[in-house]
Amino acid sequence: MKYIIKLNMVLVLVIAQGHFAKAQYVIKEADAQYDLYNYQKAIELYTAAYQKKKTVHSVERLAESYRLTRDYKQAESWFAILTAMEGAKSDATLKYAEALRHNAKYAEAKVQFNKYADMEKETTAAQRLLWSASCDSAIKWMQNPKFVTLKNEQSLNSPQSDWGAIKYGNGLVFTSDRTNVSAEAKASKNRPFLKFDGSKLPDRNTYGWTGNDYLRFYEKSTGNDTIGLFPIDPGTNYHVGNASFTPDGNEVFFTLTRIPNRIQRKKGAPTTVNIELYSSKKVLGVWQKPVAFRYNAVDSYSVGDPLVTDNGNTLYFVSNMPGGKGGTDIYKSTRNADSTWSDALNLSQYNSSGNERTPMFDAEGNLYFSSDGFPGMGGLDIFKAVNNGVQNMGYPLNSADDDFAFTLHSKNEGYLSSNRDGGMGSDDIYSFVEKLILAFKLEGKVFDKQSNEPLANAIVSLTASNGNPLKVATNADGSFKFDLDANMDYSIQGEKTGYRVASPENLTTKGLTTSTVLKKDLYLEKISIGKAIRLENIYYDFDKSNIRPDAAIELDKLVKIMTENPTIWIELGSHTDSRGNDEYNQSLSQRRANSAVQYIIDKGIDKSRITAKGYGESRLVNGCSNGVKCSVADHQLNRRTEFTITKQ
Repeated sequence: MKYIIKLNMVLVLVIAQGHFAKAQYVIKEADAQYDLYNYQKAIELYTAAYQKKKTVHSVERLAESYRLTRDYKQAESWFAILTAMEGAKSDATLKYAEALRHNAKYAEAKVQFNKYADMEKETTAAQRLLWSASCDSAIKWMQNPKFVTLKNEQSLNSPQSDWGAIKYGNGLVFTSDRTNVSAEAKASKNRPFLKFDGSKLPDRNTYGWTGNDYLRFYEKSTGNDTIGLFPIDPGTNYHVGNASFTPDGNEVFFTLTRIPNRIQRKKGAPTTVNIELYSSKKVLGVWQKPVAFRYNAVDSYSVGDPLVTDNGNTLYFVSNMPGGKGGTDIYKSTRNADSTWSDALNLSQYNSSGNERTPMFDAEGNLYFSSDGFPGMGGLDIFKAVNNGVQNMGYPLNSADDDFAFTLHSKNEGYLSSNRDGGMGSDDIYSFVEKLILAFKLEGKVFDKQSNEPLANAIVSLTASNGNPLKVATNADGSFKFDLDANMDYSIQGEKTGYRVASPENLTTKGLTTSTVLKKDLYLEKISIGKAIRLENIYYDFDKSNIRPDAAIELDKLVKIMTENPTIWIELGSHTDSRGNDEYNQSLSQRRANSAVQYIIDKGIDKSRITAKGYGESRLVNGCSNGVKCSVADHQLNRRTEFTITKQ
């Protein structure tokens, strides 16, 4: 017997060492992908590593990968786990705060920002004030939105990144990384640089950061549903960014990434290639070879976001060149008589210690731009220059995410780009128009479903049938309100940290002929980690494990819960009654659990989020164990399928 025990211990040790070695190999491969900015692949590998062993490193990298791919719901979930782990770095708290802010959870974000400032004593009073002011202001802006209606321009947008729409000729030109075989290049969201392994060039077809196509110019003519590549040869196989045309339409300025002839390489480290600014003139209807801008310095800094004004003689752009106030600053240069460009002037009165992006002037000469360096709602916000200062354009023009590429094509109408919730892909193009009449309102409260207590700082999302979402945080008494458009269908949904996102509820202003205040209360169910929740009516044929149609109906409800709550992981457990052989019941319950899990995976839920566990007759809910005489109904109580949330 001792020999058998010792042998078992050796086998367990060998198996454990094998799992450890495999986990280490997975982490090593994940680190390699992460270092090359192949974040989608890194997420897959780090998830596998975390499921084998919950380490600070794997959680930290998962949180970072989701943050860098701008999946802030997942980032919030992983940073919450990370900040609770021993050995987590202090900047995890800062990034947790930023993720909460991106998810419009401003009250919670403010707590984490202050917590980080307390941890890092070198945090300046000005920075602490900026974080607090941004959170407080965002809550007020959301509760008092501007009279503006936004519309997702679905005819322009794709599941990828689409942004920077501007009027040109009789149509629009914009930037996108959508799949386009004829572009002969694939890759990603707008980034201020391109990184790749110093031993080989980047893939000409796929940008590893997101796995999408590379950014290209597209155009759509008015009255034509066809979207095609803009007819210009940028001279690069990689990113081509936002465009600005002279008033006559015969010269265009744009940004791109190219691989220089000589690359400054560092052994064992990715190489950075900054973006550059180029221009091209149209001669006899043909766009000519692009010409480099004076300030390009591909190995040192980036130059981009061009805006050409004054009949092509003044160029505004952004750059992180030395001597600026922060990240990317707005600069101005004028064209000399000999077609050269003057020394760049930093618009210091409008620049911050953060990043300024996408400058634009309206017909009256007012400057608009995006920045993350002034009090805002999160990410890039749109600002208007006023009296050598700046004014935040408020909600809903701004959101908890990046809002940029603001343009006006009339006094009250224009376009902006945003990666806010409710879009079709990454960045989306939105049109906006100032509302003139408000006639309808929505009021309600959010409650805890179990206690019936009101929930403060819950986030309520109202989505119109045109795809435009609005958000607001509830007051201390759980109350919220929205202004509504006439003749519009809406869905409304509530969420709060620690609670399951409820299914959307519908309401409408169609058919209303007088000013009306609609009422709608929401009830949220608290998440209990480790608590088994029974799925009703999950039945199997005798001695079978296949999913019957009646069971599928119930499993579809679980699919819906997991879809509406994308950060949760669950264990799905199957149980039998005590009748029959114990080992057989264990095997049967595992097969049934496997079948149910496979059904859910086939419905589109990622396999890393759900595990199958057969418990056989080991967790009876009553005393009907082996040899105990029970009724059919009592045995039925033990034959059940449950799900348990293991991560929120």
